Formats: sequence, C-alpha cells, structure tokens
Amino acid sequence: MTASPLVAILPNPHTLRDAVEAGGGVVVPVSQAEALVWTDPYVPGPLAETLAGAPQIRWVQLPMAGIEKFAYLMHDGRTWTCGKGVFAEPVAEHAVALLLAGLRGIGPYAGATTWTEPTPVRLNRPLGYDSLLGARIAVLGGGGITEALLRLLEPFSVEATVVRRRPQPMAGAAQVVGPEILHEALADADAVVLALALTEETRGIIGGPELKAMTPDAWVVNVARGPHVVTEELVDALRQGVIGGAALDVTDPEPLPDGHPLWFMPNCLITPHVGAGNLAAAVRLLAARVTENVRRFGAGETLLGLVEAQAGY
Repeated sequence: MTASPLVAILPNPHTLRDAVEAGGGVVVPVSQAEALVWTDPYVPGPLAETLAGAPQIRWVQLPMAGIEKFAYLMHDGRTWTCGKGVFAEPVAEHAVALLLAGLRGIGPYAGATTWTEPTPVRLNRPLGYDSLLGARIAVLGGGGITEALLRLLEPFSVEATVVRRRPQPMAGAAQVVGPEILHEALADADAVVLALALTEETRGIIGGPELKAMTPDAWVVNVARGPHVVTEELVDALRQGVIGGAALDVTDPEPLPDGHPLWFMPNCLITPHVGAGNLAAAVRLLAARVTENVRRFGAGETLLGLVEAQAGY
C-alpha cells in the first residue's frame, strides 16, 4: 500500500499544495516533514537554514533544472531532485524560434520602419539563402532539451552534431562527440545551440577562441545559462563580424542592464529568460513533476530528475 508522504512546501506553501496532494502527499509544517518542495529558484540561503533545522527531511525537490546555486548543499546524504526535463519541450521550441529568427534575419526586419532590401545571402549553403532547412547544427549538451530539440528539428533535415560529456548515440543526431573535439564541431556549424548544465567545466565554454573557430555567418543560440558565454568576448565577436549573430534567452549578467552593448547590436536577439513559457505554464509543468515525484516517493520508486551532485546537474 502506498504511504502518504509528509511534505513541506517553502517558501511559498500555497504554490504547489494541490500538486503535492494530487500525488498522495500531506502538506505539513517543515518540523514534521520527511520531504521538502522548495519553490524559490534563486536564493539558497533560506533553504540551507531550513535544512539545518530539519535533519529528518530525506528528499528535497528543487523547482528548476539549474542547481548551481544549491550545489554546495547537496553533499548531506539526502536525495535531491530538480526540474531537469520539466521544461525541455518549451525551451526546445524557443530554441527553434531563435534559430529561425537569427538565420532568417527577423531581428533587423522586425525593427525596420521602412521597406528594406533583403539581407545578403550566404553562398556557402546549398540552398543559397539563410535557412534552417538543411543547416548544420551543433548542440552543446545531451539532456532533455537536446532530445526535444532534435525531434523538433527533424522536419528541417538538419545535420546535427551533439557535444556532450558522455558521447552516446542520440535519435536525430548525425553524430555525438565528446568535448575534446568541441572546436571541430563548432567549425562545421551554421548555428550553435547551448542546452547544457552550468558547471565549473562548462562556465565560459563559449569564449573568444570558440567564437573564432566558427564560420563568419554562424549564429549562437543560448537557452541554457548566461555564464556559458563570455559576454565581453561575444560583444567583440559581434562587433567585428567574427560570427553572424547571437540569439540569447539568457545572459551574463542577468537581467542584462539597460544600456548594455548587446541591446544595440542588429545581429543580436535577446529574450528575457522566457524559454519555459509564461509563469502559469511553467508552474503547470512543475506541478506535474511534483505530483509524480510525491507519488513515487510514497511508493518507494525511483524519483524523476535525480541530481548528480558530483557532476553538477
């Protein structure tokens, strides 16, 4: 018989109450809880204080896929899960939107106030024009976002190369390679999509040398974390025409300050970290994960989104 887990929800106890109860859980104060659903994705300090005063908690559920701010807490013997995979589909969809907007020159057209001439074509492409159709795409990261992205790109007949820490075949990828040949993968790409976790190894993974390894018309699309890209070196590359452009749903710093050079570059598109959709949609997706994990916790089954603390995701 499935137990009814005792679950605390903090710091906003009302956000996911229905989700916990739908999974068979009972919402209780943290002093009585065996599990904790944490709803604040940004500030780790209060969580550290909460756990220090509640040693009986055995499982912690975080709301987002990124765990970098909480990683220092995770060597405590508890089971930790995060939101990895929860937002994969909408984030992958946003990546496709940014790819299309960048490669088709939507940014300058959208900002124009008069009829303009077509942007210059790229002569090195078989079709002779800027297009996602038949493009060579390098994707950094091999998780849920990449899996969803490869499915969405299938109708465009792209040639996708995935760069990931543990190379293994992926559906929709022409090849999957390790990070030791990152520059080779970048050099052959019409666009580079960042969809990987932020760790010490991946921080700044796209800097000056990597940008110079790309073709002069390549686009960088970042739907992962801002610090994956060295912002100052990206600004220089965009100014000097080292790459074709950048489409960023995340930046470093974030929020991107008013007046920052990236705001004024015609070859840079910026969206304000909205890859997961609006707040209501994001909460709905997270609620489904919480419900399933509460059910699994009560049944003694393997939880979804288990964190690999040593790997950093």
